[in-house]
Amino acid sequence: MPTVKTAQAHARQHGLDRLDADVLLGHVLGQTRTWLFTWPDKPITDDDWTRFDTLVQRRQAGEPVAHLVGEREFWSLPIAVNPSTLIPRPDTECLVEAVLEQFDISPRRLVDLGTGTGAIALALASERPDWHITAIDRIPEACELAHYNADRLGLPIEVLQGNWCDPLDDHSVDILVSNPPYIDATDPHLTQGDVRFEPKTALIAPDQGLADIKTIAEQGKRVLKPGGALYLEHGWTQAKAVTTILTQHGYQSVTTQKDHGERDRITVGWVGPTSRPPTI
Repeated sequence: MPTVKTAQAHARQHGLDRLDADVLLGHVLGQTRTWLFTWPDKPITDDDWTRFDTLVQRRQAGEPVAHLVGEREFWSLPIAVNPSTLIPRPDTECLVEAVLEQFDISPRRLVDLGTGTGAIALALASERPDWHITAIDRIPEACELAHYNADRLGLPIEVLQGNWCDPLDDHSVDILVSNPPYIDATDPHLTQGDVRFEPKTALIAPDQGLADIKTIAEQGKRVLKPGGALYLEHGWTQAKAVTTILTQHGYQSVTTQKDHGERDRITVGWVGPTSRPPTI
């Protein structure tokens, strides 16, 4: 009978790294990586071996591990995923960190535009329970998934279907956050790795990847309150262009922050009346 150790070796022989192999095996067995390390000689049933081998073959063909197991951890939250949305990335946690560093626990209204799985909104809801957090997406399946994740995690967020800021009233929001599509259609990375299995509408934007960022910047001026802030995730080469866009739309004190790899990733702009972010 095969064991944990032989299953791990089998996965490596098919080109999987140790982490992917352990995540898939732990998913099949309902066990943690610590359990796998502790009990390498535990036997595996034939049914579990068959399930594991099927997942190994699918991963070898390029399917994302998150799709194979149905979830991805984000901000220490188990976020359910499916092919209708992007898989949450670790670098997007920098967007959450940037908001939390600037705004305290005082009640505010925050809106996550293009929420997908709801990961950003839910991470912020877990840290700021007194905030009114709204998640918006134009894709019905994404809204359903964000609803599901909110219910599953017991984090009360409002989920609305709509295109960017369309569902929002004028001057009704303190903080806008978004990880919008920002990849140019000719980018070679679109044919590599996990992104091959993710929805292109959530990745690609016209105008060298800047079209949706321009739309959000324009609409954000309408819905943000005076003293409000817009936080945008973007490609690491786009900081200068995004800064120019925000400045042209009248945002003030525009700054860019780096991701975990020290690459320009988050650009923030503020709405008047002052030219400086609020002191909190």
